[in-house]
Amino acid sequence: MLIVALRFVKDTMEAEDIVQEAFIKAFTKLEQYKAEVSFGAWLKRIVINRCIDVLKSKKQRLIELEEHHLNVVDADYENDWNIDSEITIVDVKIAIESLPEKYKYVVMLYLMEGYDHKEISEILNISEVASRTQLSRGKQKLHKELKIKRNVKRS
Repeated sequence: MLIVALRFVKDTMEAEDIVQEAFIKAFTKLEQYKAEVSFGAWLKRIVINRCIDVLKSKKQRLIELEEHHLNVVDADYENDWNIDSEITIVDVKIAIESLPEKYKYVVMLYLMEGYDHKEISEILNISEVASRTQLSRGKQKLHKELKIKRNVKRS
């Protein structure tokens, strides 16, 4: 759960606090756990919701993404994701961080955490259609930013 929190917040101590608060919340709300999903998935959702709350309240930027979790290419959703070999992982991280907040959260939850649109809609309290739309627009903005980076690097 700490790794999940660290994907959203920059500070290790803050991530630890978030995880601790999530465990406390899970313990106090244990009667609400219906075993429809694994306990870990239920707890992960609590951690992510707490991270988003903290980020929203402080207007913090998201941390840099871990390389081994980055999955910009999502063939099942959009098939036109070809990134020039001159684009580095740092370029992709910066581009994701520059996304507007509403797109950034959906992109991270979908690409990084592996949530589907139903789960994202529940976590962010938006409709599934809004989740799909925001993901699509976020990916378009990300792709556009990476194309600009590619052109600058070639100059």
